[in-house]
Amino acid sequence: MAAMRALLCLCALAGCAAVQAQAPSAGTAPATLQRDAQTTGRHSQRIERVRIEDAGSRVDELRYGGEAQSITVQPKAGVPEYQVRSDGTRVWNVLKF
Repeated sequence: MAAMRALLCLCALAGCAAVQAQAPSAGTAPATLQRDAQTTGRHSQRIERVRIEDAGSRVDELRYGGEAQSITVQPKAGVPEYQVRSDGTRVWNVLKF
């Protein structure tokens, strides 16, 4: 489980590095990485919200105590967002009417 999270993070960071290494062309923005960390709880577990964004998608990750709790991917191609589970499977939420 930890190995899969590490792999996902490395893939996301490698994608950002590849995008940043290329010269940005007109109309494309380089990838950005935002971190929002806070300490809470009696054991002072650190909560981190990490956002990685490039021209193709936005990845939001919630970490608690250094471990990923949720990973949400929002593609910019007009398709629905999905979540990535710790085993690597992708999950789409389907609304029932």
